[in-house]
Amino acid sequence: MIDPKTNTLDETVVWMRAAGEPTRLRLLALLDKIDLTVSDLIAILEQSQPRISRHLKLLVDAGLAERFQEGAWAYFRTVDNGPARRFLNGVLKPISDDDGTISADEQKLIHIREARALKAADYFAKNADQWGKIRSLHIAEDQVETAMLDLGLPSKPQSLLDLGTGTGRILQLFAPHVSRGLGIDTSHDMLSVARSTLAWDGVQHMQVRHGDVYRLGEGNRYDLIVLHQVLHFLEDPALALRHAKRRLSRDGRLLVVDFASHEFEFLRDEHAHRRLGMETPQIKRWFSLAGLELLDERMLEPQQGAETALTVALWLAGHADDEGFDELD
Repeated sequence: MIDPKTNTLDETVVWMRAAGEPTRLRLLALLDKIDLTVSDLIAILEQSQPRISRHLKLLVDAGLAERFQEGAWAYFRTVDNGPARRFLNGVLKPISDDDGTISADEQKLIHIREARALKAADYFAKNADQWGKIRSLHIAEDQVETAMLDLGLPSKPQSLLDLGTGTGRILQLFAPHVSRGLGIDTSHDMLSVARSTLAWDGVQHMQVRHGDVYRLGEGNRYDLIVLHQVLHFLEDPALALRHAKRRLSRDGRLLVVDFASHEFEFLRDEHAHRRLGMETPQIKRWFSLAGLELLDERMLEPQQGAETALTVALWLAGHADDEGFDELD
């Protein structure tokens, strides 16, 4: 299998051979927009499953596309960085949307997006009450998001990793400010919602994947890593932060957004919160154990006079030092 991070003459020839076939070129044009399954691609291209699978394997083996297994489903998408990404830009950008075949594929893709949007809307409707109840306990979400941008953007990040991405809202929020982003979540339902939201908004440089904050492993490093309302669900936040730190670029920033300590037991009983908020000394200890240091913090307190409300806390961290940076311990 070709490594998409390297670039030699032989590899470029492999990419050209892989892309230089009508069906595979159509597949690349589609996979460059949203994650798609074999079933999706069969419906769009109206070709047999063995044929589609064979072409996909060639694209994956060539390093132009990636395959992601999520439960019983496998999703495919073009690679999002490295020399292979630059090659794809050169190949796909000249293709005109006025081409009859590409235009027809786009129309069928719209139907898939619409179906996903309906599924996402149904999921939202079923869970709206519990989400609304929690949101009603703290200041408006737009104020939280403004604070997140204020803390996250000064370092001028080019890449974003959103851990526990949920609906993909944080990817949407930072999409205008970064060149690529990835959201990780353990919930297949939430990933479906996030995929639908991003696709419907035309956000093509943000992707989502099934994953575990405790098992991030090696991979691309990111300039900004966000854990938004995630730590209070975790049994071992320090371990999650340690794994997150391994994916943080040298001058990168890690932003934790969560609740300050509170006494709302119903959040533990009804919404699976393992912790009733956190305090800065506790966060600093977890950061220290992960090789991070606290750089800034912000407390968004409830409006004056509110009796049953939560304080939203934001903590910004960076590498404690550069020693051993390149070693993934």
